[in-house]
Amino acid sequence: MMKEEKDYIVRATAADTQIRAFACTTKTLVEEARKIHNTSPVVTAALGRLLSAGAMMGSMLKGDGDLLTINVKGDGPVRGLTVTADSHGNVKGYPVVADVLLPASPNGKLDVGRAVGHGTLSVSKDLGMKEPYSGQVLLVSGEIAEDLTHYFAVSEQIPSSVGLGVLMERNNTVRQAGGFLLQLMPFAEEAVIDRLEENLKGVTSVTRMLDEGDSPERMLEKLLAGLDVKFTDTMPAAFHCECSREKIEKVLTGLGKSELAAMIDDGKEVEVNCSFCGRHYLFDIEQLKALYNGGR
Repeated sequence: MMKEEKDYIVRATAADTQIRAFACTTKTLVEEARKIHNTSPVVTAALGRLLSAGAMMGSMLKGDGDLLTINVKGDGPVRGLTVTADSHGNVKGYPVVADVLLPASPNGKLDVGRAVGHGTLSVSKDLGMKEPYSGQVLLVSGEIAEDLTHYFAVSEQIPSSVGLGVLMERNNTVRQAGGFLLQLMPFAEEAVIDRLEENLKGVTSVTRMLDEGDSPERMLEKLLAGLDVKFTDTMPAAFHCECSREKIEKVLTGLGKSELAAMIDDGKEVEVNCSFCGRHYLFDIEQLKALYNGGR
């Protein structure tokens, strides 16, 4: 009997805290996203990469209620991707266009860069303050990992290296998914930076490492070889959407009485769909009237 594979994130430091590092395996949650949105292989790869990044970046958040949202907007056929993550390894996301079909890139891989195109990547962090922190950069390649590396350098002034990957089976299900995120602290010494750069040259791809059986811990051991890696924490990662009928009711009520009255006058039941998880919520005329009157 095969061992069930679990998605998780591992956190570590290296070189006496001069480097902080994250790695994850996310095959199950990316496959769940693929099923929910019925994504084509290239969109599964794009969304899967962003979900993996979101899970790791979310794990950097300190507060229980903190939320992180990554938005990619491009002029390619997928048009956009949105991912939201919390500090507990929960992540969710959706593409604007799910069924994009493109020929493989010249190196034979899924052409995520072409699917996304030129545009922007923005990160918003809701840390429970009046205004969320947000930063935006132009896309460098549309391949997601390079774009996030650029975002960290420009918007947060943190030299980083991001690796993300999704490998598909021939039947278009997800075979492997995951990633790593390495960040240099301001006091990092030249010798440490040089060693890290050398190590990164020897790494071919995230999905190859995962497909050869490397765990997130083993990935970091390879990336941080000779830099005294110390693992500090692991947490499960999962595709999780907290939408509910109650939350949708609040959204409908928030539209205002005139909008609700127009729906009631229309005489048809209203269906609201969650973009993240695809759940359907139906409201008949009596339920809409109850919302109009401030009841349930």
